[in-house]
Amino acid sequence: MDRVANYREIIKRVIKEYAALKPSYGEIEVETIFDESHDHYELIYSGWNSRRRVHGAVIHVDIRDGKIWIQHDGTEDGIANELLAAGVPHEKIVLAFHHPHKRKYTPFAEA
Repeated sequence: MDRVANYREIIKRVIKEYAALKPSYGEIEVETIFDESHDHYELIYSGWNSRRRVHGAVIHVDIRDGKIWIQHDGTEDGIANELLAAGVPHEKIVLAFHHPHKRKYTPFAEA
């Protein structure tokens, strides 16, 4: 299996693990979006918490130029830690939610 195909499988596994955890509040549906043809992967919450609408990405990850770009991470422990534990090297993970000028101060790839 090539590296990008391996990254796809790791990302999907991690997102599925988070998707198995239903929110403890409200009537919230958990949706996974796996667009392998464009390498976009998301975990979405959608529903209602009392009278308040809940809708948005909990996790949004893309694969670009052979690197994993974490666009949004709403998890407590950080999806980057999950990727590292699965064997993805620091230099193949981009914390895209940080401004490009600040990425050089992290142990991860700048772009």
